[in-house]
Amino acid sequence: MASPSASGQADAEPWSDLLAGNRSLLDRTSTAERVADALRQWIIDGRLLPGTQLSEHSAGKALGVSRNTLREAFRLLVHERLLVHEFHRGVFVRMLDADDVTDLYRTRRLLEPGAIRAASDVPPERLAAIEAAITSAEQAAAEERWLDVGTANMRFHQAITALAGSPRADEIMQQLTAELRLAFHATPALRRFHEPYIELNRGIARLLADGDLDAAARTLDDYLTTAQHQLLDAFP
Repeated sequence: MASPSASGQADAEPWSDLLAGNRSLLDRTSTAERVADALRQWIIDGRLLPGTQLSEHSAGKALGVSRNTLREAFRLLVHERLLVHEFHRGVFVRMLDADDVTDLYRTRRLLEPGAIRAASDVPPERLAAIEAAITSAEQAAAEERWLDVGTANMRFHQAITALAGSPRADEIMQQLTAELRLAFHATPALRRFHEPYIELNRGIARLLADGDLDAAARTLDDYLTTAQHQLLDAFP
């Protein structure tokens, strides 16, 4: 796995090599959905960069699946706005713009604080998932793995959304986090962007543990507004 550079951005790895690591999870009967899951996870983890071209030949060889399966997987991810098909050029990891960021955060403000407000309480296992994401971010920060801090932060927000107890909300949040990762690549310095949110996440976790769900929801709503403006500053 590539080590982070001084700016916190991971050195680019050949994307087909990354996919090859998932080959053991797939077999000849793998569905397009499972291939799409592998590609989506690499986007969430920050290993497939915006603008990367995905060739059917290289992906098919890496994963050991047919071109038809790959085309269906690509189609699914185009529908999710993670990939884009350019006529006569091929399939590329999508590059987001400022309008995408604005809409993503509009949706997040509806989803995440709403999940907190909809919860009658915070079950111990849900709070444990939130705490685990924060601890993972703290450990990654101590080792200056800022790409991994971003991944842990997204797991924190997925755990927040899980408070709603809705599989549909969880599915929406998974797609949102994949798109957010593509947006995060626009930030010139990952440490400056991600580091302050570790303590903010810890503060929200404390409010949840204390049962003050309304304060946690208000804090998160303000937090998302700040993060949106900070991320938009990275776009032209």
